[in-house]
Amino acid sequence: MAVKKSDLYSSLWASCDELRGGMDATQYKDYVLFMLFIKYVSDKYANSDDFAPPIVIPKGASFADMVALKGNPSIGDLINTQIIQPLVDANPRTLARTDFPDFNDPNKLGEGDEKVKRLENLVAIFQNPALDFSNNRADHDDILGDAYEYLMRHFATQSGKSKGQFYTPSEVSRVIAKVIGISPKNSVASTTAYDPTCGSGSLLLKVAAEAGKQITLEGQEKDVTTAGLARMNMILHDFPTAKIEGGRSTLTQPRFLDGDQMRTYDYVVANPPFSDKAWSTGFEFDKKDGTIIDKHQRFSFGVPPAKQGDYAYLLHIIRSMKSTGKAACILPHGVLFRGNAEAVIRENLVRSGYLKGIIGLPANLFYGTGIPACILVLDKENAVGRKGIFMIDASKGFMKDGPKNRLREQDIHKIVDTFTKGIDVARYARWISIDEIADPKNAFNLNLPRYIDSTDPEDLQDIEGHLKGGIPERDIDDLAVYWQIMPAIRATLFAPSDRPRYHQLRLPQAEVKAAILDHPEFCAFTKAAAAIFDEWRARTRPKLVAFDEDSHPKELIVDIAEDLLDAFRAAPLIDAYDIYQHLMAWWNEVMQDDCYLISGTGWVQGVLPREIKKVKNKEGKLVWPEKADYKIGQRRFASDLLSAPLLVARYFAEEQAQIDKLDARIAELEVELEERFEEGTGDDGLLSDAVVGEDGKQTINEKSARASIKRLSADKNYADEVAALESYLDLLREQKKVKTARGDAQKALDELIHRRYPALTEDEVKVLVIDDKWMARLEADVQGELDRMSQCLTGRVKELAERYATPLPTLQDEVVALAAKVAGHLKAMGLSV
Repeated sequence: MAVKKSDLYSSLWASCDELRGGMDATQYKDYVLFMLFIKYVSDKYANSDDFAPPIVIPKGASFADMVALKGNPSIGDLINTQIIQPLVDANPRTLARTDFPDFNDPNKLGEGDEKVKRLENLVAIFQNPALDFSNNRADHDDILGDAYEYLMRHFATQSGKSKGQFYTPSEVSRVIAKVIGISPKNSVASTTAYDPTCGSGSLLLKVAAEAGKQITLEGQEKDVTTAGLARMNMILHDFPTAKIEGGRSTLTQPRFLDGDQMRTYDYVVANPPFSDKAWSTGFEFDKKDGTIIDKHQRFSFGVPPAKQGDYAYLLHIIRSMKSTGKAACILPHGVLFRGNAEAVIRENLVRSGYLKGIIGLPANLFYGTGIPACILVLDKENAVGRKGIFMIDASKGFMKDGPKNRLREQDIHKIVDTFTKGIDVARYARWISIDEIADPKNAFNLNLPRYIDSTDPEDLQDIEGHLKGGIPERDIDDLAVYWQIMPAIRATLFAPSDRPRYHQLRLPQAEVKAAILDHPEFCAFTKAAAAIFDEWRARTRPKLVAFDEDSHPKELIVDIAEDLLDAFRAAPLIDAYDIYQHLMAWWNEVMQDDCYLISGTGWVQGVLPREIKKVKNKEGKLVWPEKADYKIGQRRFASDLLSAPLLVARYFAEEQAQIDKLDARIAELEVELEERFEEGTGDDGLLSDAVVGEDGKQTINEKSARASIKRLSADKNYADEVAALESYLDLLREQKKVKTARGDAQKALDELIHRRYPALTEDEVKVLVIDDKWMARLEADVQGELDRMSQCLTGRVKELAERYATPLPTLQDEVVALAAKVAGHLKAMGLSV
C-alpha cells in the first residue's frame, strides 16, 4: 500500500528531528539531505542502462552499500571513504567533497556506540519502502522535490536568525518565477537563468519549473556547504547539468565570465543577504579618492554605501542581464526610500527604465529576519520607452504559519494576476508615471505608501446622528456594492427619517437577518452563485473520473483550480480568490494525498484499508499511532482514500442511525444518573449509603447499589432510600444493556464495512471519493462564503442601527430620570442628597 505524501514527509521529519539530539539544525540538515540525495541517485542511476547517466554511482558506493555498513563499528569512517569519496571521484564536474558532511565527526555525531547507533537509525529512516525513487514519474511532479522542499522549510524554521538564509520560501520563489515572464512558450534549451546568491537553489528551480523544460541554470553561492545543497537540489530535481559555483563572493569574484566580461543571461533571480555590511570586502580601492575599483563596471548608476550592500547586488544583477533580459530581486524596503548614495542610484535606476515593477510583501516571511521585503522586477526590453512603474502593496495578504507568516495560494495568484495584467486595484495596485515619481514632493522616493493607500477606510462617526438620531445616508451609501446587486433590500431595510440625509430601520434589529436571507433578491443571488459552482462541478467531474494511475496530480489541480477561479470572477460580492483558496487549501490538506495515492495504485487498490500496527513511543510502550476507521476483534484498520464514515453514510445509513439512537439513549442515561447522584448523595441523601470510591472518584455501581439495598431493606425506616436505590439500579442496568447493544451494533457494522471495502467497484469508489468526499466539502465552502457575505451585511446594518438608536437628548433624559430615582431612594432611607 502506498503511503500518503504528507504522512511520509511528516514522519520523515519527525524521525530525523528525534535523531538530531543536541546538534544544531543547520548542521544536522546536511546529514539528512545527503541521505535523501544518496537514496535518490542510487535508486535512479545505480543500475541504470543509460549510456551516460548524469550521475555515476561507482560499484560499492550506493545506498544499498551504505545499508550493508549497519552494525559495523567503523560505519562513519566507511561512509566517508567507501561511499562519499568514490561518488565525488566519479563525478568531479558535478560534485565536490565539500558538498557533503563528515560522517565520522565525533563533535556532531557523538563517539563510540552513540555515533554508530545514530548513523544506523539515520540510514534506517531512508530504508522506508515508500522512499523508492526508481520510477520517478514526471518532471516537477514527484514526491522527491517536495520532500526536499519540506525538509528545507523545517530546517530553516529551526535554524534561527541569520542561519535560515539558505532557503527562500517556496511561495515567494513562485511569485518571482512567474512575474519575470518565463514560460514554455518563450523557453528553449538555450534559455539561460542565473542566481548570483543562489543559496540552496530553490529560486532557480522555480524558474525552471515555470519554463516547463530543460534550460541552462547557473548559480553562485558564497557558503561552500550551502552550494553543496544547491548542487544536490539540482540533481534531485532532474537538472544535473546545472552549474553551481561555491566558496567565493559573487560581488568580488564572480565565477561566470566570458573572457574578462561578466556573462549575461535571459533571466536573473536573487534573494541576496539583506543590507550586507561586508559587501565591499575584497574590492580594490582607488588610492587617490578611495572609491571602489570595479573592473566589471557594475556601478555606473553610483557606488552603494560601504555598509549597505543591497544596491551592490541589484547593480550586479542589472549587469548580468542581456539587452532583453528580465530579472527579479528580493530586497528590504529600505532600498525604496533610503537617501544619500542610494538615492542617487535609485534615481538613475528609475530614469533608465529598467525598473518595471515593485511588489511589497508581508513582514516576517523570510527565515532569519522579520523585516518586510519587496520584489524589484527588472526588464531591459523596451526600457527606453517605459514611462512608469507598476506597484503592488501585497503586505496584508498572508496566513500565520507557526512563528512565520506565509503567502497563501490566493495571495500568490492575486499578485501574479495583477502584475501580469497591470491593472489598478484600489488599495492594492497602481501604475505610477515617472513624472509623478520625479515630482519634487516625491523626489524619486519609491516607498509604497506614498503611492498606494492600503489602509482600510475609517469608520466615521456622525455627530448629528448621535445628537438627533437616525442612520446617516452616507453610511448606507457605503454599502453600495450590495445595493447594486440587491437594490430592493435597501428599501426593505431603511425608511427616510423626518430629516434629510438620515434614515430609520424599518423593522426590529432581530428581524434584519431573516429579512435579508429571505428576500427574493438575496435568494436569486445565492441561486446564481450556486449555479456557478454546479456548472464548474459538471465540467470538473469528468476530469476527476478520468484521473487514474500515472496521471499527474499537479497538472490536474492547475487545470481545475484555474477553471474555478475564472468561473467565480464574474460572481458579484464574492471574492473569486477566496473561493480559489478553499480549493487549494482542500487540495493541500486532503486531495493532493488522495490523487498521489490514486496515481500510484489506482482507485480500487487505493481505497483498500490497511491494518494499523502498534508502535513504541518514546517511553518504549506500545501505542496505537493513529485513530482507526473500524475494528475487527483486536485488529484496527484505516483507509487513506475513503474513511469509513463516508462508506457508512452511503451504504449503511440505517445501521448507523440505530447506533446513533443508542448513543443518544446512553447520553440521556448518563445525564439522568449524574443528576440523581448529585441530588441523592449530599447530606442525608437517599443514595449516600451506596457511594463507593472508584478510580479516585466517588460513584455508585451495581454492586454497591445491590449491597446497600440488601442492607437497608431490613429496616422499614429506610423505605425511601431503598426505593431511590432500586430506581437508580434500574438506570444502571439499562445503561449496561444499552451499551452492550451499542457495542454489538458497532461490531456488526464494522463487519459490514470490512466486507464492503474490497467489494467496491471502481465506479463506486469514484462516486464516494469525488462526490461524497471532495465535492461535498467544496460545496460547503462555497456556501460558507455566501454565509460570510450575508453576515457582513447583516452585521453592518445592525451596527449602524445600534450606534444611532438612542440620540444624546434621550440619553440625557434617561440620566436625569435615573438620578431622580436614586435621589428618591436615598431620601426614603433618610439620607440627604
